[in-house]
Amino acid sequence: MAPVFVQVGPRRVTVNTVAPGVIDTDMHQGRLVGDALAWLSSLTPMGRIGTPEEVADVVAFLASDDSRWVTGQWIDASGGTLL
Repeated sequence: MAPVFVQVGPRRVTVNTVAPGVIDTDMHQGRLVGDALAWLSSLTPMGRIGTPEEVADVVAFLASDDSRWVTGQWIDASGGTLL
């Protein structure tokens, strides 16, 4: 059986994954403070953690026609944590 993105490609359906890093959301409320915040922020080249809006921008790009030639990708939206 062919991978799913090969099966849906003729219908112009793309299949991608967005992998966010630590994102400042309600789920982390009270945890992203002090030493924990400093350590997690130090893991990215930008020296901070991400926002929901930054991940949403990546998803919006993938949902737009601008990404019509992008498929089968795992997109690291962690601010460079995995570099």
